[in-house]
Amino acid sequence: MQASQPEGYSLSMPSSAYVSSAQSNKTIFWFLLCWTGLNLLQAATLGLHSDEAYYWMYSRFMDWGYFDHPPMVAVFIRAGYSLLHNELGLRLLTVLLNPLAIYLLWLIAKKYKANARWFVVLVAGMLSLHIYGFITTPDAPLLLFTILFYYFYQQYLEENKWWLAIALGITVACLLYSKYHGVLVIVFTLLANIKLLRRPSFYLIVVLAAVLYLPHILWQIHHHYPSVVYHLFERSSDTYQPQHTYQYIPGQLLMAGPLIGWFMFYYAFTTRIKNAFIRCLMVNGIGTFAFFLINTLKGNVQPHWTLIGFVPLVLLVLIHLQQPGYKPAWLYKLALVNAGLIVVFRLLLVMQLPPLTKWRPVRSFFAYRQWSRQIQQRAAGAYVIIPSSFQEASKYNFYTRSLKGFDYDERYYRRTQYELWPVEDSLQHQRALLVTDLPVKGLTTDSMQTVKGVRYFNPVNEVRTFQRVDVQAAETKFEARPGQPLTLNVLLTNPYAQAIDFGEMVHGEPITLSACFYQQDELKLEQQAPQNFRQLHIAARKTGKYRFAIQAPLAPGRYDLVFSIRTAPFTGGRNSRVIYFTVR
Repeated sequence: MQASQPEGYSLSMPSSAYVSSAQSNKTIFWFLLCWTGLNLLQAATLGLHSDEAYYWMYSRFMDWGYFDHPPMVAVFIRAGYSLLHNELGLRLLTVLLNPLAIYLLWLIAKKYKANARWFVVLVAGMLSLHIYGFITTPDAPLLLFTILFYYFYQQYLEENKWWLAIALGITVACLLYSKYHGVLVIVFTLLANIKLLRRPSFYLIVVLAAVLYLPHILWQIHHHYPSVVYHLFERSSDTYQPQHTYQYIPGQLLMAGPLIGWFMFYYAFTTRIKNAFIRCLMVNGIGTFAFFLINTLKGNVQPHWTLIGFVPLVLLVLIHLQQPGYKPAWLYKLALVNAGLIVVFRLLLVMQLPPLTKWRPVRSFFAYRQWSRQIQQRAAGAYVIIPSSFQEASKYNFYTRSLKGFDYDERYYRRTQYELWPVEDSLQHQRALLVTDLPVKGLTTDSMQTVKGVRYFNPVNEVRTFQRVDVQAAETKFEARPGQPLTLNVLLTNPYAQAIDFGEMVHGEPITLSACFYQQDELKLEQQAPQNFRQLHIAARKTGKYRFAIQAPLAPGRYDLVFSIRTAPFTGGRNSRVIYFTVR
């Protein structure tokens, strides 16, 4: 397609009045065809992202919810993988539905007389839209349903019809089933137009969305709100780290477009607000980016978390371009070069050039098929346990087409969906190969230089673990004096179909329960429960009580307290949520 500058950028530019609707439709058609072809090529040739493998595991255990996210990504993967058992199958629904989302985005912009060529170079120049055109994580359905929400909401503002309310209710539920970030779209939309509360049809949207979302709410209640605890509490840092804030802004500019990110933000947020829909876009755009900027005060914010903000961003820019005002003639050419650079980079990924495959941001896409086969050969039919790496364990399962890979979440790590799946049940009393990055004293028997680095092999003749046992104290925060004795009343929940006897010996060693005090992810103090813990017996799917006598650390400060059950030869699992423990 020849680079042609859009209307309004110089005296030599053609006016939009001369650009026929038929020509615009033809431009959009060919763009979507090329866009889909590139996404198909990428999806078929690029190895799985580490998170995609984890979400593929979601699809093996369909449920109304998961530890990290709602279930829509599992639905997407299950549908495509049922047709093709490879990377393309896992990504198939994303690749097929993404062009529909982009077309709906065009229909929204078209009502503001957006120029088709500008639409093409801006969409093709946004790194965020490229990534989720084929990669299947919760952001892929989130992008689809965010655009669908704006598509129906634009019409709902124009026509207060019940069928549009029903469509919005279903879309809102799908938004929330995609990713919890979807709630921001709903909140900011309502803040932008409080008058919606006067519409009787608005309450149909609320009720319908709530009813459809009820199964996930019940799942959260049944599992003691794991997603709420993880996202709102366990991901937060207790100290402010300035790099999270100053890295946030360049990350957002990069996602908006490597060369034109600055332009996108400037033009979007200087758009004149002429109606309720533009105001909705403005509030959602500013609100989303401001919300996550504030979140950098309490932890790291990954660049793609703001994906829902890039939809109003590109729409606002397209609207701005049609409003009066000076616009430099060179800007379209820069946008065209920006889009071309991203397309070239994606084609280089398809070619899998060796230097590129080792580049840190993309190296997780490559060589895991071969790595999995190398590990599988050494395992010789045994289960494979990979400590504190739910992504590698999931990749092993995907590329070996099995469920014989297990992530053992160590005490210093984070909890994952592997605490809820019954995968661990299958390992009990079975032979396994513990695969580690460092040798384990007294256990390592062999090592191998794999395509992903050196791995050490540690055979375990009989696995006995209690990773799924949940240990919870009544309180989530404690304050104590240095060295103060405390007795914590804890509940231990046995999720297994068999009773647990903590008095049994595992590989000649007793089962231990420890209170682990961490600062900055470094273990500062570990206290084991006394021998009376070994008298505890918990029936299948029941809860037992235990009074854990501990002593506060001697050094004042803020600690993260985690309960850990250890069986030989493992280091001890993460069996509880974090308890914030302050010594004054």
